[in-house]
Amino acid sequence: MERVGIIPLAAPRGSGSPTLSVVVPTYNEAGNIGPLLAAIGEHLGRAGIAYEILVVDDDSPDGTWRRAGEAARGDPRVRVIRRMGERGLASAAVRGWSEAVGQVLALIDADFQHPPEILVDLARAVEAGASLAVASRFVPESAAERRPLLRRATSDLGVRLIAWLLPGAGRVRDPLSGCFAMRRDLVAGVPLAPRGYKILLEILARTGGGQVREVPFTFQHRREGRSKLTGRIYWEALRQLCHLRRAARRPPP
Repeated sequence: MERVGIIPLAAPRGSGSPTLSVVVPTYNEAGNIGPLLAAIGEHLGRAGIAYEILVVDDDSPDGTWRRAGEAARGDPRVRVIRRMGERGLASAAVRGWSEAVGQVLALIDADFQHPPEILVDLARAVEAGASLAVASRFVPESAAERRPLLRRATSDLGVRLIAWLLPGAGRVRDPLSGCFAMRRDLVAGVPLAPRGYKILLEILARTGGGQVREVPFTFQHRREGRSKLTGRIYWEALRQLCHLRRAARRPPP
């Protein structure tokens, strides 16, 4: 049975409440999480953006949740959620957003392949009127050539397949991006049944994305640890795409 997540429309707000809530899903990222939290805080703080960071860890055997807690000690803007018996980036993202208090919700991986400073550009794009701002590998200004050739080829194939099966999601050049920011009201109250790793695809399929802006960035190599990108991830993404295609073709109740 699918686990459905509902993100509340309103979040508690008071004096000094953050405008941006950044969720960082983690699994075995002990070597990256401390430097990442420091980098996010440095860039957002320098930009004058009020923020919070929620690390959602799937009980990492390498103790990522413990390292995150050490890095967060003394900083109330950082919270750590340790999930027991649950796995998956997409469901971790929804869990974090459900507990977030910001009116702009963001997601970034912990491997540094998306540079932390891109969060400033994404937040500014939403402030300027976008419903959804996506860190995109496929806009002309992006330096996507830093990706390995095989990964680039599979990503290109995936985007073409999405454009064919889900035209609404296919209007975004990089619907498989793992880094983006959005207005809370884009997804508030929308039943999300996240599968696998590609939560942006689910959001686009369920909401259409509203007014989307794609922000270019320079794709980086993973800093520490091992990639989670395996054949199983590709299989799960294909299953998710087929599931969303079937859901899109069902008549409304």
